[in-house]
Amino acid sequence: MNFRQSLQYLEQIQSLGMKFGLDNVQTILSSWQDPHRCYPSILVAGSNGKGSVSAQLTRVLTLHGYEVGLYTSPHLISYQERIRIGEKVISQGDFSRGLTELKNRVESLIQAGKLSHPPTHFETLTCLALCYFQQKQVDMAVLEVGMGGRFDATNVVMPCLSLITTISFEHQKSLGNTLSSIAFEKAGIIKPGVPVICGVEAPTALRTIREQAHNKRAPFFQVFDRKQGRKLAIFDEEGVFGYPGRKGTYRYRPSLLGIHQGKNAAVCIAACEELDHRWKKMDKAKIIEGIETTHWQGRLEVFARNPLVLLDGAHNIEGAKALRTYLGSLSRTPLVLVFATMADKKIAQVAGILFPLADAILLTRFPFHRAAYPEEIARRLPKFGDKMRQEPDVHKALELAQQWAGKDGVVLVTGSLFLVGEAKKLILQKS
Repeated sequence: MNFRQSLQYLEQIQSLGMKFGLDNVQTILSSWQDPHRCYPSILVAGSNGKGSVSAQLTRVLTLHGYEVGLYTSPHLISYQERIRIGEKVISQGDFSRGLTELKNRVESLIQAGKLSHPPTHFETLTCLALCYFQQKQVDMAVLEVGMGGRFDATNVVMPCLSLITTISFEHQKSLGNTLSSIAFEKAGIIKPGVPVICGVEAPTALRTIREQAHNKRAPFFQVFDRKQGRKLAIFDEEGVFGYPGRKGTYRYRPSLLGIHQGKNAAVCIAACEELDHRWKKMDKAKIIEGIETTHWQGRLEVFARNPLVLLDGAHNIEGAKALRTYLGSLSRTPLVLVFATMADKKIAQVAGILFPLADAILLTRFPFHRAAYPEEIARRLPKFGDKMRQEPDVHKALELAQQWAGKDGVVLVTGSLFLVGEAKKLILQKS
């Protein structure tokens, strides 16, 4: 397959939906002599922040001179974004060659009766990434967990470190209706004896994760623990933070905006210090440099200045609260919100956090089968009717938002990373 055919193949298997369980991935990888066991890896799970922490860790390790494989999801513009060595995405040639080999392997396993059905979309991409990292002989792989953890395709690896960033209500049909049940699924990445770095602050979720670590005799490190003097300090309004580590206090200004990124950076610091203790020596100055020079798309990403155009993939309650905190620090007006989301998300709750801050709201839709229609969003939120306008075409919604904001205002594109990706494509095409 060439690259275009590879994309068509991925679109075809997307209809397979989600499947919980590790059997498919384990069968495929074992037929390839378990490439994921040829290098150490770090698993990063959580409701929010896992992509940012993964990117920060990758940047820090790259600055130390290591070849680092990074696997994340979803992508914004191209599938290539999901699989990287450092900051370099997989080439179209390597992507299509790897996917062709994987497709042929799967067909052979099905014919031999070793696979009952093809791997899902996410399982396929996970296998592709794990094989690619082995081919490139990475020193470390940083793997962002997809949904949950216990049955996530990435959980086939035996990591040297397990990270859990935050826990909030999400994917409740699959993960459960309580924070404890969601935390239990996320804690499924914890392996016997493997250290756990936990940035979770919600008491119920924290207790569940701690219990799972205890049951598996996994060393447990709580990033934010006031009793131990571990708390995040905010030094000034310019976004300078402080965190007490084993190497003394880290003072840093993350390149990624928002107080929540200060917390994410603290999780990264704790992970780096654990790596320093158990894997390779980490330099404090390079850890700080990594945090201050990480680039990660779609997380309070500044895309233009006049008006200020911000792209943020906040799609759940915790993400919306973090975004609201940042918006409260902005003095520019008016604020025009371009909003779209998945139909199965907590639309009313997320809107209740963000919509009161906006002077105008444009409801739109990105091209994905699970995306909510603007009229459906409007129907659920009648109290914001005087602020809202429906514009199903994302391109027209962006143009209108920038007109309404003027040179001094703010345009915020949010509600889903899929919307952010679509907006980036359109803005880049225009430029």
